[in-house]
Amino acid sequence: MATTLSSTSDQANIKTCRRCGVRYDWRRSPSSSLKMTYCGSLCERADLGFTIEALIRSERDVAAVAA
Repeated sequence: MATTLSSTSDQANIKTCRRCGVRYDWRRSPSSSLKMTYCGSLCERADLGFTIEALIRSERDVAAVAA
């Protein structure tokens, strides 16, 4: 018995990656940020040159050193 995408996920949660065009369920994205833009961190980094999570982590490190 084949399971279709529409029966396993609400179609409103299916997005298309801005970089590679793959359709994905943003709720299952491993990234906590930009879940509705990129399918994963590889596409995010390839498109932006960095990942948002790395940028946030870097900002936290700078703030901790400044404090």
